Amino acid sequence: MSRPPIDLRSDTVTRPTAAMLKAMTEAELGDDVFGDDPTVKALEVKTAELLGKEAAVYMPSGTMANQIAVGVHTRPGDELVCAGTSHVYLWEAGGIARHSGVTARTFEGDFGILSPIEIDDAVRPDDPHYVRTRLVWLENTHNRGGGRIHPIESIAGIARWAHDHRLAMHLDGARLMNAVVATGIPAKEWARYFDTVSICYSKGLGAPVGSALTGTVEAMREARKLRKLMGGGMRQAGVIAAAATYALENNVERLAEDHANAQILASAFSETDGLRLESGPVETNLVWVDVDSSLGTAAEVAAYLKSHGVLVSVLGAQVIRACTHLDVSREDVEFAAGVIRQLEPAMITALTLVY
Repeated sequence: MSRPPIDLRSDTVTRPTAAMLKAMTEAELGDDVFGDDPTVKALEVKTAELLGKEAAVYMPSGTMANQIAVGVHTRPGDELVCAGTSHVYLWEAGGIARHSGVTARTFEGDFGILSPIEIDDAVRPDDPHYVRTRLVWLENTHNRGGGRIHPIESIAGIARWAHDHRLAMHLDGARLMNAVVATGIPAKEWARYFDTVSICYSKGLGAPVGSALTGTVEAMREARKLRKLMGGGMRQAGVIAAAATYALENNVERLAEDHANAQILASAFSETDGLRLESGPVETNLVWVDVDSSLGTAAEVAAYLKSHGVLVSVLGAQVIRACTHLDVSREDVEFAAGVIRQLEPAMITALTLVY
């Protein structure tokens, strides 16, 4: 019997465990749009407390949480400041422009990690000709930056600068818990520098769906209205909120296993001719890899790996990404590392000829 593919495409591919499914089937339900679902309400309280915020709103997805955060802090014609590799700028279908009428002023950063010095002149002059700068946007960990952790000292400096210029701060914390586990710094310590924070339950934490936006009671009142506007109001949502609660209670500390497994993959990639870690040392569970043209294209490398039972994401002509998660064991990762180390141009050429 052949083994199932080892899926390293994303940490969103995880499936609920038996214990998580049990929690879902036993969830107490109500109508969340009416505010009557006790499981959703309890999750929102737990998440707000985790991040040290007054309130939270449960969302169907991280993209919706991010887009609503933009809407909470800005008005049409405003501008936000972010890294050019931010998820909100690259991978949310132009939502900041379409939903909120907002533009973005982007900075390169160090693989998406911004510094106070770099953005010091980001605020537009107070002049009728210019857009109004309203919001500073950080992402931690930074996906397109190879899962890099934004140093908390840099965040503190940016927050001081933003406060001086009366700008709001938002943290896209889709993978914030990876930063928490990797550094030992509590979630609320990261979150204290931001007016709003979004967090995802369905990536490394392993829930099947869902995110949350946190902030002040007033901001979350507006967020709830925008959620309804965007079609995000859910009825008996406790059945999925129960999975998120289970994830928060059981799947945080184990993220360290994902980080250790990512190191094994990183070593395999970096020790294979024609492959190079794109953003330097791997810090969490994301491994971004540059493919040299001498080895082939990213699509060809991914096809070879797939033919040997390993799935990765193709995210550029010469870029692949591997992501560890709770559905991938140490044995799986060691097998994948062995396949990676076998890569050489002749094998990829042979596979291309076969196909």
